[in-house]
Amino acid sequence: MTTRRTFLAQAGLAATAMMLSPKLSSAKSPNGVGLQLYSLRDQLPKDVKGVIAKVAAAGYKEVETFGYSKQGGFWGLSAKEFSALLKSHGLKTPSGHYGLDEYFSTGKMDEFDSYIEAALATGQTYIIIPSLNHNLIKTAADFKSIADKMNKAAAICKKHGLKLGYHNHNFEWEQVEGTTFYDTILAETDPSLVSMEMDLYWVVRAGHDPVAIFKKHPGRFAFVHVKDMDKANHELNTEIGSGSIDFKTIFAQAKLAGIKHYIVEQENFTNIDPYVSIAKSSAYLKNKLYL
Repeated sequence: MTTRRTFLAQAGLAATAMMLSPKLSSAKSPNGVGLQLYSLRDQLPKDVKGVIAKVAAAGYKEVETFGYSKQGGFWGLSAKEFSALLKSHGLKTPSGHYGLDEYFSTGKMDEFDSYIEAALATGQTYIIIPSLNHNLIKTAADFKSIADKMNKAAAICKKHGLKLGYHNHNFEWEQVEGTTFYDTILAETDPSLVSMEMDLYWVVRAGHDPVAIFKKHPGRFAFVHVKDMDKANHELNTEIGSGSIDFKTIFAQAKLAGIKHYIVEQENFTNIDPYVSIAKSSAYLKNKLYL
């Protein structure tokens, strides 16, 4: 039986624990933790409804889309149908990966317009460029040209209440004529229009320090891709918290970076069921990093 004296003693212990561990007392629910659905690219075409149900069951509150086309929608579902599916499982989608090579190379708006329609139909806020055709960025002049086109694309997004983002791999740090593509787009794009989605794995694999980049460009990184690096083979991913990337140090600078959304992505799974893997990553972010 719990007596008044026992209750007060327990309450005192709890208060003491909170004083000793203020981070625990201020921990917040990881509503900004999502999954890049590319992680489940092999499963989605077979059973999109079942996959989304399992993503929600794994503890995610958000998803980031990829692979949309006007003809095929999201794995056979229209943008509105896919949005309804997400809502039925308590999921939101703040962003999607949409390739803009056609716009950057020809200026044509057909695909871009369809992406804007899809983003609006699903309630997304960001259209994120997942990568670029390398033929578009061969020279330093190309870098500046693409940065200029990013600003123009972002202005188009803004007219529709959307924002533009860019997701990196590691090729962005290749030195060309004394500069890099990543340095150029950070310097030449308008911070009020173009946000960055930093893929932490690829930054580390390229030999760079995410925190140093945050300090140099504060507030530019609305999204991060949370992807861990296998300790034995750096070309492989592993579950968050099981690899070699120091996420605690990186996320301690979240405010400086401007991070609003943490998007888990795993490009390969080694000897583990993908759904077990994504659940482990979700639990680590929630229980160890207090996002």
